[in-house]
Amino acid sequence: MTIEYDEKGKYYTDIVTKLPVSCLIQTTTHLMRGFVHVRQGERFKNELEREEAFLAVTDVSIMGAGGGEILYTAPFMAVQRSQIVWVMPAGGEQQEEVKE
Repeated sequence: MTIEYDEKGKYYTDIVTKLPVSCLIQTTTHLMRGFVHVRQGERFKNELEREEAFLAVTDVSIMGAGGGEILYTAPFMAVQRSQIVWVMPAGGEQQEEVKE
């Protein structure tokens, strides 16, 4: 890890600070609940509009399309953005700040 300082004392690192946002993700076949990690100071929408083919989601619970029973759980999942129908923040829950 490198840390650089400017003349005013502000520091810059190669670590990107992100905040986990609880959300619901509807794909073409399943409903998911998990955390999408958003860069500090940016909007949730900005994370969804990135050019990457996959959206990283952590602490994922995967349910059938009707949202019934939990079919799978995983600590991490990469969801192909082209398969996402809608995404909704789930009730303002946030985990503690995470540095990645």
